[in-house]
Formats: sequence, structure tokens, C-alpha cells
Amino acid sequence: MTTRDGPQDRYKAVWLIFFILGLGTLLPWNFFMTARQYFIDRLADPQNISHLSNQTSVGTASDLSYLQSMFDNFMTLCSMVPLLIFTCLNSFIHQRIPQQIRISGSLVAIGLVFLITAIMVKVTMDPLPFFVFTMVSIVFINSFGAMLQGSLFGLAGLLPASYTAPIMSGQGLAGIFAALAMIISISIGAQQPESYIGYFTTACVAILLAIFSYVLLPRMDFFRYYSMKDKTEYRVYNAELETKRDLIKKDEPNGMEQNNSKIIPVHNPDEKPSVISIFKKLWVMALSVCLVFTVTIGVFPSITAKVSTTLGKESKWDLYFISVSCFLIFNVFDWMGRSLTALFTWPGKDSCLLPVMVVLRVIFIPLFMLCNVQPRNHLPVIFSHDAWYIIFMIFFSISNGYLASLCMCFGPKKVLAHEAETAGAVMAFFLTLGLALGAAISFLFQILI
Repeated sequence: MTTRDGPQDRYKAVWLIFFILGLGTLLPWNFFMTARQYFIDRLADPQNISHLSNQTSVGTASDLSYLQSMFDNFMTLCSMVPLLIFTCLNSFIHQRIPQQIRISGSLVAIGLVFLITAIMVKVTMDPLPFFVFTMVSIVFINSFGAMLQGSLFGLAGLLPASYTAPIMSGQGLAGIFAALAMIISISIGAQQPESYIGYFTTACVAILLAIFSYVLLPRMDFFRYYSMKDKTEYRVYNAELETKRDLIKKDEPNGMEQNNSKIIPVHNPDEKPSVISIFKKLWVMALSVCLVFTVTIGVFPSITAKVSTTLGKESKWDLYFISVSCFLIFNVFDWMGRSLTALFTWPGKDSCLLPVMVVLRVIFIPLFMLCNVQPRNHLPVIFSHDAWYIIFMIFFSISNGYLASLCMCFGPKKVLAHEAETAGAVMAFFLTLGLALGAAISFLFQILI
């Protein structure tokens, strides 16, 4: 169906495809992050394994090896630094490497890494080699994930503003999916490492779905219209311009061409937009999304996943506490925040209130540090009850999803139409810059506790 403004997105098919691709960008990271108990269990010192085998968790703080105690921080660092580096590269090479190669190639590579991870569940390894293998896998997944995410936001920048929202919403659902998969695994007795084969294989199936969806995307009239609209308008304009010039020349008095001031030149679609000039137009949105994720990754999961329930290790709630209170609640309300931008976009893209709201999220850092984080050496526990932690997590996650999604939607709309794809890549770079900065300062926050 085509209207005067172009084809319609029949059955919201393109919206759904971008949702699934958004799901595919963060699903790998969320599956690794949510499966932290599996990795920590396999990093136990051999002499402690017999002692820990009769416990429901990895033990008290004194039982943890160095690799176990620092796993969350190193996992975050090894994911966010390559994410930053390759997102930065994508901001410059996206004009040289075809978008089809960047997106489909990244999805295939991520799927292969997950397949290897599922196979490695059955391979016996000492803690240190397994730690190195896990960190290398995280580096590979996030390197390709950066290419995928940057390319996807750049692609969405060509479409109406509302088509960035399904990417953000899909990314939020990725966390919910991973958290629910982990809770189900725990409920059926996932203390045995072999049960994680199915867990990681589930991620492979989701990646295959994303690949299939991307293959369908170029077949959609709505997507083809917007992805080619810029060049089509340029060619149509040039044809009209040549016709006008021919008519003007025929009417020239005494061989002198009349000045037609109403002919306004448009850009050449083959010209490469300047990244610097684009950044000058959207720097407020770029720095805002950077700060949103600096605050979020600074404490999640490196600090929030170390909060202990006040009911004690003996309670059954302790088995589910982090999976539910940390990962599931965060991802549910983060997804809700991202999805709210499909209903309304307040404050507006030129409002000063948006960056102010972003800065106010810094308050969550001390709030979580003063929860019942264990082990701790310096700060007192002020908010010991589980309810405080859950309340903080709800507001922390919904503000993360909503404000980040607003910034990502507004960024490409503050530049010209032909600059939108590059603007999307620039915004993705600052998003991952925030992730990397958050990963770096998470070490500082843990020392302060």
C-alpha cells in the first residue's frame, strides 16, 4: 500500500524486524552476564570444589578465589572496551564496508561463538584457561556486537524517528529473555554445568531468527522506499533542474541567462558527511546517552550483582535473589522505559530538561553502594532490607531505558536527512563510550565499598 508520503509499513513488519534485530544485538551480552553463576562455579579452586559442592552458591566471600571475586569486573571490562573500539571504527568504516556485510557477518560470527561456548560446557578445563577462554569469547562477541549495533542504529536513522524505538525495545527484551531462561534453569536444577548447553543453544536459535529477519528486510517496500529515498530525490531533482535550465536558456534575452534564485541545490548523495560537523549538531544527545550508560554500567552488574538478601544463604529466596531482583527486574523495567518512547517523547529534543534528568541519575551510584553489597571493607550498610534494593533497581532501570531511548531517537533527527545514518553511528559510538567508561569506574566503586 502506497500513499502520497510513501509506502506504509504493512502489518508493522519492518518495525518487528528492527525489534528482532535489536533483540539480537544485546542477547549475547545478556546471556553471558546472566549466566555469571555458571562461570563463577567453574572458576572455583580445585581444592575448594568438594567443599562447595554441598552448597547452593559459591560460598562466602572468604571462599572465593581471585578469579571468582573479580569475574564481574573483568567481564564488564572485556565486553565494553572492544565494544567501544569497534563502535568507533564502525563510525568511520561504515561508508566503506557494505551494510549487508557488517550486519549479517556480525550475526553469523556471534552465533558461532555461542555455539562454541555451548560445546565448551562439556570440556573440562582448569580455572585459569577457562577464565581466559571466557574473556576471549566475550571480547569476540562484543567486537562483532559493536559492528552490529552501530550499523543497525545507522540503518534506523534512515527511517522515521519511531523506528529507533523498536531497536531499543528489542535490546531491553533481550535481558528479560536471558533472565527468564536463567530462572527456569535454576528451578529445574541448573547447578549441574551440563544444563547450560541448552541455555547457550537457545541464544544460537535467537541469533538465527535475527539473521532470517535481516534477510527479509530488503524485501519490504517501506524499507526500500526510505533507504533509497535520499538518492531518488536527488536524481528526480536533477532531472527537474536540467529541464528548468533548458527552458531558461530558450527564454534568455540577448543570450544572457536569467537568475533563478528559487533553485536551491541539494546535497550529492555520494558526498561523505563530516563526522565532526555532525557531532557539533548532536553533542548534547551524544554526551547525554554516554552519561546514562556510564552510570548504569558503573554499578550494574559489578556492584548490584553482589548484593546479598537479608534472609540469608539458607533461604530458597537466595537461589533466585540476584536472578530476579537484579537481572529480571532491571531488564523488565529497562524494557518498559525503552518502550515508553513509542507512546510519548517527553521532554522534547531541544529541551534542557532532558540532560538535567540524565545528570540526576548519578544519585543511584551511592544508593547501590550503601545497599547490602558483600564483601565490603569501608562503607556502612544503610539500605540493608531487600525492599530498598528492589525499589532502587526499579527506578534505576526504567530511567535508563527511557532516557537512553530518547537520546538515541532524537540524535539522528537533529541533523539533515542525508547525515542521519552517520549520526546514528556517532550516537552508537557515544553509547558504547558510556559503557566502557562505566566498566572502568566499576573497579573504583568496588574498591570504595
